[in-house]
Amino acid sequence: MASSKVKNKISTGFKMRGLILRPEASKFLVEALESVSELELDDVIERLLDAVEKQPLSSNMIELPMVEIAVQECSQSCDETIDHVFNIIGAFDVPRYIYSSERKKFVPLAMTSHPAPSLCGSARDKAELFRERYTILQQRTHRHELFTPPVIGSAPEEGRNKFQLKTVDALLGSTAKLGDVIVLGMVTQLKEGKFYLEDPSGTVQLNLSKAQFHSGLYTEACFVLAEGWYEDTVFHVNAFGFPPTEPSSTTRAYYGDINFFGGPSSTSVKSSAKLKHLEEENEDAMFVFVSDVWLDSVEVMEKIHTMFSGYSAMPPTCFIFCGNFSSAPYGRNQIKSLKESLKALADVICEYPNIHKSSRFVFVPGPEDPGPSTILPRPPLAEHITEEFRQKVPFSVFTTNPCRIQYCTQEIVVFREDLVNKMCRNCVRFPSSNLDIPNHFVKTVLSQGHLTPLPLYVSPVYWAYDYSLRIYPVPDVIVFADKCDPFNIANTDCMCINPGSFPRSGFTFKVYYPSNRTVEDSKLQGL
Repeated sequence: MASSKVKNKISTGFKMRGLILRPEASKFLVEALESVSELELDDVIERLLDAVEKQPLSSNMIELPMVEIAVQECSQSCDETIDHVFNIIGAFDVPRYIYSSERKKFVPLAMTSHPAPSLCGSARDKAELFRERYTILQQRTHRHELFTPPVIGSAPEEGRNKFQLKTVDALLGSTAKLGDVIVLGMVTQLKEGKFYLEDPSGTVQLNLSKAQFHSGLYTEACFVLAEGWYEDTVFHVNAFGFPPTEPSSTTRAYYGDINFFGGPSSTSVKSSAKLKHLEEENEDAMFVFVSDVWLDSVEVMEKIHTMFSGYSAMPPTCFIFCGNFSSAPYGRNQIKSLKESLKALADVICEYPNIHKSSRFVFVPGPEDPGPSTILPRPPLAEHITEEFRQKVPFSVFTTNPCRIQYCTQEIVVFREDLVNKMCRNCVRFPSSNLDIPNHFVKTVLSQGHLTPLPLYVSPVYWAYDYSLRIYPVPDVIVFADKCDPFNIANTDCMCINPGSFPRSGFTFKVYYPSNRTVEDSKLQGL
């Protein structure tokens, strides 16, 4: 295509986004894009502009080095390597994006004034933790059809089915009685026995005597949509509901191909046709999830032997073993016995050369495994414990809790925590509806967009790393390795799985097939 035409298209594209190109940057782009066909040029320019805007820009003047980086990034993304097929992402490697209310988009940490995260967080980190949880849910709720304002000129009936979110300070600033208001906020207990609703603008006392609770587990520190009336500094709640959930496809339609999940790919793997084709083609791919793998238990080791002998003819893609890795996880000999148990497991794996050669092994620590504390996210098991095992089984990864697994275009989150019990114990009111507890639990976690919607004194979190526990956009699979009964529940295009405790539930485990997105219940009892 003629260079003058290319130059005009580039210049127009940058101007439309409020950016100005330096002459040398413009010249470089014209040379780089001259060989691109006319049909593809607009798409290529759009991708370049996205790559430029990802960089920390100090002004709207675009220099040559920025353009060179953008061109390099785009040429890499076109050539997807085999590295993007299977990746295990630790919680401390998850990229951090912060929602900008002014720009109505997520921006990377480097483009904000926020400091790099630290394990010893500051007071600001603790405040930001709840503020960011609120902002994410607020922007998601505002987009829901019930809360979007009616289109100008639309039929009057359309406006009647719409709701408007109020803030706490809008209630506090009113001297008259306010009827039928809906507020998004966090449930807190600031005084013994008295519940309050809190948002970034203030707190208001709640009267829950006549409140109806929709399905879900309503705990302290969870975010709710409270509907009711306000009078004399008290908000009288008629009904409590959770913020509406949103499928991943809807979120990505708004925010493009940002890679929220993590991994080597610069953009979301969801947008890759090559990886999608690979995923559908490989029908033999399977993931085996086992929780509470007590390596010091003779019975558990026998069952693992049985499992390996069953799978040796057709090895799974990956075995995901979740802790606790000891049945008696205390005492001064715990680390020594765990090292010996892992050595015994390595010997078992080596007995099955097909599995040893073809399968990967991922180890997610449990709440009672040796480590610094019960604060989330938990680091992997210490290297000196796992060293011998890693030498014998090179395709093994000891990762954090929670961790993320990216396989082709699918996103899987694995979390080992006895969360169902904790959430039931900390409910403001226990659910009375007919839905079973796992359904209530899954609905709660997905609507909160966070793995632990609990007060920090119940489930402590490193303040600056709270973002690594987010599940927004919703992944394809979440594995809650919990000691409660096993379950498979599909909700909001997300498959939520609990393999159950391997030794306690009759040696049950789950097998996931990514090509057709199905889960198989498996049990080794009586074998």
